[in-house]
Amino acid sequence: MNAVLKLSLYQQLLALPENVTGELLNGELHAMPRPSGRHGVVGRGLGFNLSGPFDFGRGGPGGWWIIIEPEVHFIRDVQVAVPDLAGWRRERMPSVPDDHRFEVVPDWVCEILSPSTAKKDRIIKLPIYAHYGVAHVWLVDPLAQTLEAFELQQGRWVLIATLKDDDEVAVPPFDAAPFSLADLWG
Repeated sequence: MNAVLKLSLYQQLLALPENVTGELLNGELHAMPRPSGRHGVVGRGLGFNLSGPFDFGRGGPGGWWIIIEPEVHFIRDVQVAVPDLAGWRRERMPSVPDDHRFEVVPDWVCEILSPSTAKKDRIIKLPIYAHYGVAHVWLVDPLAQTLEAFELQQGRWVLIATLKDDDEVAVPPFDAAPFSLADLWG
């Protein structure tokens, strides 16, 4: 029997090449290459604008962990998502785990959409995030230069903001320290 077939899905995920990101979603292994430069610029902009005020408390309330590409284990080694960014209130997750597994459900996740991932992010990952109780999700589209913000209400996603171009981003859960959406476009 082929050695790959003997490996669990999580072992297959761990065996992916270094330049590939893997997720286990609804019992399937999803692998994707490293993101584009544009994607990286958006991630950097989000990290910069959110980490200062919310993670480090510079010019904002603090009280959060903002992490780039965490490996979130909704079910250890079985249901594993890697959002582009995720945030946890420190009152819910007082410290960052020592290993690579984040087993506390994030309070917020952000997916940076690309033509190859947008369908998966919307159709597969949004329902998973709702099922496990992620309170807020942002979908950022670098090509359309938009941000859609969703809030989980009674188990369903409610669109709470649609922003474009250079609109001010003052959207829960990060409305205490607004920034310009244009900061993300490089």
